[in-house]
Amino acid sequence: MKKTILSLVLLTLTCVMASAQQTIIHCGTLIDGKSNTAQKEMSIIIEGEQIISVVKGYAKAGSGDQVIDLKSQTVMPGLMDMHVHLESETGPQKYLERFVLNDADVAFNSIVYAERTLMSGFTTVRDLGGTGVNISLRDAIAAGKVKGPRVITAGKSIAPTGGHADPTNGMRKDLMGDPGPESGVINGETDARKAVRQAVKNGSDVIKVTATGGVLSVARDGSAPQFQQDELNAVIETATDFGIHVAAHAHGDEGMKRAVTAGIHSIEHGTMMSEETMDMMIKSGTWYVPTITAGKSVAEYAKTPGYYPALVRPKALAIGPKIQETFGKAYKRGVKIAFGTDAGVFPHGENYREFIYMTEVGMPAMEAIQSATMRAAELLGMEATLGSVEKGKIADVVAVNGDPLKDIKVMKEVVFVMKEGVVYKQ
Repeated sequence: MKKTILSLVLLTLTCVMASAQQTIIHCGTLIDGKSNTAQKEMSIIIEGEQIISVVKGYAKAGSGDQVIDLKSQTVMPGLMDMHVHLESETGPQKYLERFVLNDADVAFNSIVYAERTLMSGFTTVRDLGGTGVNISLRDAIAAGKVKGPRVITAGKSIAPTGGHADPTNGMRKDLMGDPGPESGVINGETDARKAVRQAVKNGSDVIKVTATGGVLSVARDGSAPQFQQDELNAVIETATDFGIHVAAHAHGDEGMKRAVTAGIHSIEHGTMMSEETMDMMIKSGTWYVPTITAGKSVAEYAKTPGYYPALVRPKALAIGPKIQETFGKAYKRGVKIAFGTDAGVFPHGENYREFIYMTEVGMPAMEAIQSATMRAAELLGMEATLGSVEKGKIADVVAVNGDPLKDIKVMKEVVFVMKEGVVYKQ
C-alpha cells in the first residue's frame, strides 16, 4: 500500500513538472554578463522567476509554453545601477522641496522614478541616501504593489554635523536644531555606532557615509575630509558586525584614504583620487563607483542662472567635470569598477549615459556592460543569483535593438525588460 501511494505521489509530481509552463526567449545575440564574447542564436529557458537553462539555437516550445522572439535584438542580463536616489530628481525648485513636500509626496514621486528606472532596463539599483522613504519604496516594489527595480537601500546617509548629508544645511538657525544619530548626524565614535545601529533598525540594507564634502549640499566645502579616522572605523566595524557593506561618498583624496584605511567597501565619485589611493584600493579590494553622468550633469546645470544656490554653483563647476578623467585613470590602473550614475542628480531613466562616458575614456563596451551586470552583482555580494544569464540565476533579462559592442549608444533604447520572470516591457 505504501509503495502504491509513493508511486502515485511521484507520478503526480512528474506530471506537474512536465506540464510546468516555460518561457523561452529566442536571442539573436546574447551578452551573458560573464563571457567576453557575444553569442549568436541562443535560447533562454525560464520557469517561474528562474533561468533553468541557456542553450545554443532556438529551442522549440512545448504545449503551453510562451515564446518571446528577440531574434533581432541583443539580449543581456538586467542592468544594475549601484548609485541612485529614487526619492527625488534634479530641478531649480529642488532646494525648496524639503520645506514643502510631505513624506507622502516624496513617496508618490519615487514611484514614478522607480518605474522609469525599470523601463530603461535597470532591474536592480542601490539607493544611496534619501529621507528613509526609500526603505518603504523598496518594500512596496518587493511586494509587487508598485513597479520598479529591486532596491538595495541605505535609507538616510550618515554625516557629521554640517557635513554633506546633514539635512539642516543652509536652513535658518531656528530651523537647524541639533540633529543627532537618529537623523544620521554624528559627532564621535559613540554617535557613529548608534547611527549605524539606528539605520539597521530602520531597515537599511547598506550604510552610506559622506566621507568628504559634497557638491550639491548647501555647505561651503565640496572635497575636504569630514570624518575623523576613529569615526569611520566605528561605522565600518559596526556595519560589519551586522553583515552589511558601507559605501563612501568622497570627492577629496584625504577622505578617500581614511575610508579605505577603515575598510570601506566602495568609494563613490572619487573625483580627486590619487594614484596612491588607487593602489590602496587595489590592494584592499575596494570597489569604485564613478558616477560620471552626475559630474557632467551638475557642471552643465550650473551654467544656468538660478538653477543651484550660490554656494553650490562654484562647486559644481569645479568638481563635476573631473570625474570622467579620474575614472579613466582608475580603470587603466586596475581598480575594481561597478556601474553607478547618481541618478536623481540628473533625470531618472538617463542612466544609460554612463556607458557612453565610460567607453569614451578607454573602457571597452563589453567591460562597461559587465560593470552593470556581473561586476555590480559582485559588489552587492549577490553574484550567486544576479548579474548574468545562466542556469540557476533569477530571470532578469533586457534587450536593445542593434549591437552595443559596436555602438554603445543603443543602450539608450531598451526595448524589452523582464524582472524575476515577469515581462514589464516588450
